[in-house]
Amino acid sequence: MIEIKNVSKSYDGVRNAVDDLTLDIKDGEIFGFLGPNGAGKTTTLKMITGLLSLDSGSINVNGYDIEQSPLEAKRRFAFVPDNPEVFLRLKGIEYLRFIGDIYGIDGPTRESRVEHLTHRFGIHDVLNQMTKTYSHGMRQKLILVGALLHDPETWILDEPMTGLDPSSSFQLKQMMREHADAGKTVLFSTHVLEVAEKVCDRLSVIDDGKLLFVGTMDQLKSRYTANSSLESLFLELVGQSERTATSGNGTW
Repeated sequence: MIEIKNVSKSYDGVRNAVDDLTLDIKDGEIFGFLGPNGAGKTTTLKMITGLLSLDSGSINVNGYDIEQSPLEAKRRFAFVPDNPEVFLRLKGIEYLRFIGDIYGIDGPTRESRVEHLTHRFGIHDVLNQMTKTYSHGMRQKLILVGALLHDPETWILDEPMTGLDPSSSFQLKQMMREHADAGKTVLFSTHVLEVAEKVCDRLSVIDDGKLLFVGTMDQLKSRYTANSSLESLFLELVGQSERTATSGNGTW
């Protein structure tokens, strides 16, 4: 479970990239985090994972405050960033052994999980190659395997399907569903609205750092236009936000 309470973050001290955000992501659900470019999605995810400090508010991950108990919180989640940066001079298997050492995973367990996950994502045969030879998609798969290696309770995924081939994208969606069905938590951001519509149990829409909506797809449709696609509802929400910002402040 992730609890975000009245969180704000500014990079310049003038404009909030995230503005008084309160949000609860529950155990047993896939939660989609949607918004246009620059809406505050990645900033929020980086605060949840401790990569950015909070200006105000609090964030708890599975009962641990990310700023007060960062190591305990970080042991309990996996984070996949939007850019698959890896150590390019390591082989794939060396990278995964390194990740296993960080999380203290014993040898037999590590070997079993590496075998299972790399076969599932289709990169088992390239583990002895240096990661600098990997394509963007292969690096993304390696990052995913490394993030899931310690079998964390909570998954935090920033645009996780970018660069994945259809087979791996399907596998990831299946794994997300399995993880949530086991009573654990999946939070992911995406620009692919069709994926969010099909996969999410609940979703939120954020724009200009502010939360515009949180709920189920049915609740979103009942609030706006019945039988509309997520894309049209998303555009309607963001359009309302833009009109409000323009009328209230004279700027976007």
